[in-house]
Amino acid sequence: MAVEYVLWHYTPSLIAAIVMCSVFAIVTAVHLFFLIRSRARFCIPFVIGGIFEAVGYGARAVAHYNTKATMPYAIQSLLILLGPILFAASIYMILGRLIRCTNCEKHSLIPAKWMTKVFVGGDVTCFIIQGAGGGVMSGAKSQKTIDLGENIILAGLCFQILVFALFVIVAARLHLRARHDLVSAETQVPWQRYLFLLYLVSALITARNIFRVVEYAWGSDGYLLRHEWTLYICDAMQMALVLIVCLTWYSCNFEVAPPAPLNERESKAAV
Repeated sequence: MAVEYVLWHYTPSLIAAIVMCSVFAIVTAVHLFFLIRSRARFCIPFVIGGIFEAVGYGARAVAHYNTKATMPYAIQSLLILLGPILFAASIYMILGRLIRCTNCEKHSLIPAKWMTKVFVGGDVTCFIIQGAGGGVMSGAKSQKTIDLGENIILAGLCFQILVFALFVIVAARLHLRARHDLVSAETQVPWQRYLFLLYLVSALITARNIFRVVEYAWGSDGYLLRHEWTLYICDAMQMALVLIVCLTWYSCNFEVAPPAPLNERESKAAV
């Protein structure tokens, strides 16, 4: 006997949805302003991801009035799921630019020219997998289809965690090996501060992904999918914080290279 898929196990909170929609809309507008002013095109995924989040929570507000409507449910499910993948894409590109502007590519586990291709490529794969799983779940009419969609999303989330883990390893190895060279070079880029910010946002996104893995692993009968507060605490608030923290990237001049070491400057002066 086919099991009808229950879209909501609760009535979505109108106030919480409006608050988060407003937060994401405002922070995304600030990102867009700085993006246009600084022409930092690698931050475009921040803006798109922020729009995803704002529209997703807007759809939850609409769903408050009709919990049987499929469209608001599908919109919020897909966009809130996929938004953080776009945040990750910009974060990956930021590390590549930090490596190039500090001239420390020799310390990187992955060459800077491949950094964006490797990690953003992995991000695109995660996007496709999770998008496919979300699409399957949005049109589910039986428990078998529900389980299939959840498993596809689960696979995409696990892959995203692995990609992020590799990214953190690359960043940490670079940090440990390059810090003495960069300090001695007196680089004009506050690279250590930006690396620590990378660690922070990476931890927030990873924690969110782990929450999502547990959520889908437990399934539609699990505690997380049946209690709305978990979404706001373990996903919405953390992704809003990621967007806020990443506003600092616009103040970094990624084109500035560190001065040559003292002995090199002296040899040039002698000539």
